[in-house]
Amino acid sequence: MPFPRLRQTLLAAALLGISGVASAAQASGNAICYNCPPEWADWGSQLRLIQQETGINVPQDNKNSGQSLAQLVAERSNPVADVVYYGVSFGIQAAYENVIEPYQPAHWDEIPDGLKDPEGHWFTIHSGTMGLMVNVDALDGAPVPTSWSDLLKPEYRGMVGYLDPASAFVGYVGAVAINLALGGDMDDFSPAIDYFNELAANQPIVPQQTSYARVLSGEIPILLDYDFNAYRARHSDGANVEFVIPEEGSVVVPYVMSLVKNGPNPDNGRAVLDFVLSDQGQAVWANAYLRPVRESAISEEAREVFLPDSDYARAKTVDYDAMAAAQRSFSERYQAEVR
Repeated sequence: MPFPRLRQTLLAAALLGISGVASAAQASGNAICYNCPPEWADWGSQLRLIQQETGINVPQDNKNSGQSLAQLVAERSNPVADVVYYGVSFGIQAAYENVIEPYQPAHWDEIPDGLKDPEGHWFTIHSGTMGLMVNVDALDGAPVPTSWSDLLKPEYRGMVGYLDPASAFVGYVGAVAINLALGGDMDDFSPAIDYFNELAANQPIVPQQTSYARVLSGEIPILLDYDFNAYRARHSDGANVEFVIPEEGSVVVPYVMSLVKNGPNPDNGRAVLDFVLSDQGQAVWANAYLRPVRESAISEEAREVFLPDSDYARAKTVDYDAMAAAQRSFSERYQAEVR
């Protein structure tokens, strides 16, 4: 259910301070963020910190990316939200739908060009990298795989899982990563289709929904998934889990935010967007095992959680507009051709 529209209360005249972030004395009131669930990416800590440091109250919101976009479109003539958080493909679609407006927040110049809309309709706050989440204890003595090609070997028969790429976005991300690593592009997914057909002979597990718990239990020893889930499993849940960025390469998936067009509290919305890119805001993401878009904001302690930069060099940004445009045609091919 959407939150009732909250009326803007007192706003200070200027947003000052380090990193362009408003202090509690300079701004007060509310900002509505769609898709800021407290248990995902530690949004709970982020929202508390925003309240503490800016005086702006941002209520929790449990919509997902698709629901958030649908709500923005439905409320186009009378917006309720001020900012929105979603996967990059939804940010691209929101710009097409004209329900967000450009804003270039504090630290804009530190966001790499491939991770932001040139005009500021959306910009990355943190990212995930696609790879292999491996429960080492469930491999029955087999070595930890290091490449996409390794997953085709008989010793991993029945051990590899991936979410259905025709219906789950993380599954599609895995398909894009494999396709590009094997020489395909957004106009030709034949390498990925061929790969999935080869993998089918190795009896993969293809669930429809997220399978984090099934990896921890060992039911799925190897899952195509994001780095932050593997780090969470290892460092928060104490599982013997490793994360592997395949030797052939992989892709980076941005999570982005936008300023809602004609939102009720635009100044507060801008202050929230500034804050999540500040050193304090970025540290929250790093401590939740997501890779902040501002590398300089990662503490040495948090950096020890991530694989070395030399591993991450194998993970590339892509043309996310083209990636979003190709999703339907790939899904149709996968459903028709992969057995």
